[in-house]
Order: sequence, then C-alpha cells, then structure tokens
Amino acid sequence: MSSLIVPCAHCASLNRIPADRLAQTPRCGRCKAPVLSARPFDLDTAHFASQIKGDLPLLVDVWASWCGPCRSFAPIFDKAAGELVGRCRLAKLDSEAQAGLAGQLGIRSIPSLILYRDGREVARQSGALPLPQLLSWLRQHGI
Repeated sequence: MSSLIVPCAHCASLNRIPADRLAQTPRCGRCKAPVLSARPFDLDTAHFASQIKGDLPLLVDVWASWCGPCRSFAPIFDKAAGELVGRCRLAKLDSEAQAGLAGQLGIRSIPSLILYRDGREVARQSGALPLPQLLSWLRQHGI
C-alpha cells in the first residue's frame, strides 16, 4: 500500500496518508484538523515552504481584495477545490497581506495561478479562468 506525504492545510505539518484513505477525510496527526479540504486554504509566508512540499500538487491563487476579476474568480476556485480533493490542494495567497511573498514569487498581475509539484513551480497562468478551462489547464499538467 503506497502512502503520500501531505502538508496539513491548517498547521502545515507533514502527514503520511495511505493513498487509499485520501477520500476518507484523514486528520492531521498534530492538530487533528482535516488534512485535506474541499475549500481553498489561506497561504502565508510562514507556511509557504512547507505547503509546497508533499506528494499532492498545490495550486495557488494569488489575489487581492480590490481586484474585480479576483473576486469573480473566487467562487470558481472554491468549486474547483471541491472537485479536486485528493488530487490537488488549493490555496489562496492575498498579495496585499503577503506582499513580500508575492514579490518573491514574481507576481506581476492578478489573479495569477501557480501550480507546485514536489516543491517546485511547474506551471503559471495569469488571469481568471472559467471552471472548465481551469480543469483543462490542470489536466494538461497531469492533475
């Protein structure tokens, strides 16, 4: 039986989860919260390095509260999180609250999507996408 290493969405602790238990709402060994969520979680500078690790890809939506396209994309990103549980984790990075991290990531426009796998950026997309296009873009990258 293969196991996956998955960072907790709440405390960023790494958890070893049997692959066949991903759909059973596994809980974090440290904080006891669900490791995976059907909703995007907030990403910050303190937990960024831990969150991009692990065996499940991480899709980050970089946004700002004043951005109209970001606000209109938010429900689409939420819906995608529900559809991708166990295949990809989704996180939101507030570019104003985490300006240093957004700068470190080279964010030039928002919304921006960054896909991480095995601790490395593997794809980037600027602009909001309709749900079918978002899911298609992720399929192109093996999600």
